[in-house]
Amino acid sequence: MQRIGLAALLAVWLGSALAADPAASLQSRQADAQAQQARLRDRIETLQKDINKHEASRNDAAQALEASETAISDIDRRLAELARQKQQAEDDLKRLEGQIADSRQELKQRQQELADQLRAQYASGLSPWAALLSGDDPQAIGRELGYLSYVSQAQAAALQAVAQALERLNALQDRSRQRKGELERVAEETGQRKAELEEQKQERKRVLDKISEQLKAQRAQADTMQRDERRLGRLITGLEEAIAKQAEEARLAEERRREAARQAELRRQEEARRLQAQRAEQERQRQEEAQRQSHRDQEAARQAREQVERARAREREQEQAARQQAQEAPASAPEPAALHGLRQGLPYPVRGEVQGRFGAERPDGGLWRGIVLRASEGTPVKAIAAGRVVYADWLKGFGNILIIDHGAQYLSVYAYNQSLLKQVGQAVAAGEAIATVGATGGQVESGLYFEIRHQGKPVNPLLWLAR
Repeated sequence: MQRIGLAALLAVWLGSALAADPAASLQSRQADAQAQQARLRDRIETLQKDINKHEASRNDAAQALEASETAISDIDRRLAELARQKQQAEDDLKRLEGQIADSRQELKQRQQELADQLRAQYASGLSPWAALLSGDDPQAIGRELGYLSYVSQAQAAALQAVAQALERLNALQDRSRQRKGELERVAEETGQRKAELEEQKQERKRVLDKISEQLKAQRAQADTMQRDERRLGRLITGLEEAIAKQAEEARLAEERRREAARQAELRRQEEARRLQAQRAEQERQRQEEAQRQSHRDQEAARQAREQVERARAREREQEQAARQQAQEAPASAPEPAALHGLRQGLPYPVRGEVQGRFGAERPDGGLWRGIVLRASEGTPVKAIAAGRVVYADWLKGFGNILIIDHGAQYLSVYAYNQSLLKQVGQAVAAGEAIATVGATGGQVESGLYFEIRHQGKPVNPLLWLAR
C-alpha cells in the first residue's frame, strides 16, 4: 500500500506540471510520468525487500498481532464514516418531519375550505334543478345559474388544492420512510462494526497475552531495540533517497524538454534563413527571366508572374508550418509547489507526559531517538506542520506507524497508533488529525512514539516543539 501511495503522490506532483503543456505534447508527458512512476515503484519495492531481509523472521503470533491491529485501525475509520452518515440522515429526517407537519396543516386547511363551500351551497339551496323548477323569471334563473357556475369553479379549484396537498404529503412520507430505512441500515452496520471492533480488540488481547513472555525477553535484549531502530532508519533513508531521486529525474526531464525546445527553435531559424535565401534566389531568377523574356508577349509574362506567386505561397506555408512547429515545442513546466521544512515552536502532536527523552538510555537497552507522549487510547494525533504522507502501515516494533514529509529533508514520525486516519499520498494541514493514540507494536501502555528527522538523522523533538 505504501509503495502504491508514494507513487501516486509523485504522480500528483508531476500532474501539476503537465497541466500547463500544449495539447500536442500531452501524451508524451503522460508517458514520461508513467515511466517515472514505474521506476519509483521498483525502487520502493527494492527498499521494502531490503527491510524485510534485515528483519528477524516473524512468528505466527507476531503476524496475528499485525493483522489484528491493522483491522482495528480500518474498523475505527469506517465507524467514523458511519457516524457522519447517521448524523446527516438524522438531520434530513428532522427536516422532513417539519415539512410533513406543514403539509398536514395545509391539507387540513384545504379540506376545511372545501367543507365551508359545500355547507354554504347547501344552506342557500342553490342547484341547477332548483333554479329551473322554481318558476321564477328567466333572467333571475340565468343569474342563479351564473352564480352556480362560479361556485362550481371554486369547488373544483378547492378539490385540486386538496389533491395536490395529499400528493405532497405522500411524497414527503415516502422520503421519510426511505431515510428511516437508511438510518436502520446505518445502525445495523454500526452495530456489526462495533461487534467486529470488540472481537478484534479481544483477539489483540489474546495475541498480546500469548506473546507477553516473548516481548519481555525481547525488551531484556538491547539488540532487539537496536534492530528496530536500524529498520526504521533504513526505511526513512530509503524514502528520502526515493524522494530526492524523483526530484532529480524531474529536473533532468525539464532540462531535456528545454533542450528540445531550443533545438526546435534553431531548426526554425535555419529553415527561415534557407527560405529567405531561396526567396532571394527565386527573385533574382525572376528578374533575369523577365529581362530575357521582355520581348515575349503579354501571356508569357502573366504565366511567369503566376509561377512566382505560387512559389511565394509555398514559402509562406513553409514558414507558417515552421512557426507552428516551434509553438508546439514543449514549454517549460512549472515546478510543483514545494514544502519548506519545519520551524521551531511547533505544536505537540498530542498532549501528555513526556517519557523516554531524546538521547537518554532506554530501560531495555539502546538510546531514545525520539520521545513517548503518554495519552489515553483513542486520543487524536495531529500533524505538527503541513506536509504529505509518505508511509502509513504496520511496522514491527512500532505498530501502526505514519511518516510525513515536510520538505527540505524534514520528516516527522508517529508510531504506536491505534488507527491511521490518512493514507500514503494524502496532503495534510498543520493541526489536522492523522491518527489515534494506541499501544500497537507490542506496547503495554498507550501512548505516541514521536520523532523528527532531518537528512535521515534523528533530532531532539523537544527543541522543535513549543514549550
